[in-house]
Amino acid sequence: MCKRLSDSTGNIILNKMFSIREVPTAKGVLQYREEHLTGLACRISPDRLNRHLDQAAYIPVSAESCPFCRENIFSVTPTFPDGNRILRGESVTFPNLFPFGEGHIVTVITREHSVQTFTRRQITDALFSQVEALGRIDGYASINWNFLPSAGASLIHPHMQGLSDSCPSRIVDMYLRASQQYRRKYGRNYWEAVKMEEKVSDRYLFGDEILWSAHAVPVGEREVRGILPISCLSDMADYVDLLADGILETLSMYRKMNTYAFNMSIFFDKSGEDHGFCAFCSIISRINPNQLSTSDSAFMERLHLEPVILTLPEDLGKYYRNTEMKNKKD
Repeated sequence: MCKRLSDSTGNIILNKMFSIREVPTAKGVLQYREEHLTGLACRISPDRLNRHLDQAAYIPVSAESCPFCRENIFSVTPTFPDGNRILRGESVTFPNLFPFGEGHIVTVITREHSVQTFTRRQITDALFSQVEALGRIDGYASINWNFLPSAGASLIHPHMQGLSDSCPSRIVDMYLRASQQYRRKYGRNYWEAVKMEEKVSDRYLFGDEILWSAHAVPVGEREVRGILPISCLSDMADYVDLLADGILETLSMYRKMNTYAFNMSIFFDKSGEDHGFCAFCSIISRINPNQLSTSDSAFMERLHLEPVILTLPEDLGKYYRNTEMKNKKD
């Protein structure tokens, strides 16, 4: 499936969906990866794991003055134009008080202020509420989650954020345009081709109807992607339960690797559009919260838009399979 070539700078591995250029270093091998469809690129340097920058999670638990705790949430958060909030299970959904999108909503997931593991019901309730609120707004929707301060969460209390804009964000725009071009050129859906490729790769994790794999050209550390068989938010309700299972399975794997903070985004095409796009969920692990305020994002990630990754996607797939086999034996 992969062909290995050689040039003056190192080995190049060619794949249908992405390419890898390997360069030897004093410490091992550095990989430059590029996704053919979009041109998104990253650098993977597994030896940087030996710096051991990630520490045991330092998670403040004080709930004093938290606007999302039950004693405050119904008095300090805004309501939708009808004067209501969306209440489902433990979740409470309302407009963002400080929006950075044309439509920007918040779903507080749990009653508890500080939570490290989530139930299936908590996740499905939050997702259903996001779908309901975003469904009222015409645009390119996404459901997003920053968990813990080192992942950019301004509040410890777990919450998702929904966005809907008349124009797609940059990464969605790239995939929409490229998916349409791919279908026009090859007469087939790009995402179905990716699913076929990933299902037989070392990066495959689990799932079929929603296929989850360690993304070959990760945009963040240990990126896991779940590709849905739909494109638009309006079709999301039928897959919320299955999607929640995949999210929880991914977070469980992260916990076994002693990492707690993460970012998640679920991207959709605009309802009524047909770009040959499949909605997908992207989850990346982030460095644990720590008292030194060390971050795992620097100039390469934020300015070059080319993340430096530590974990090989194939190694993440191997870790998941080995862990699952061990669990079954136990």
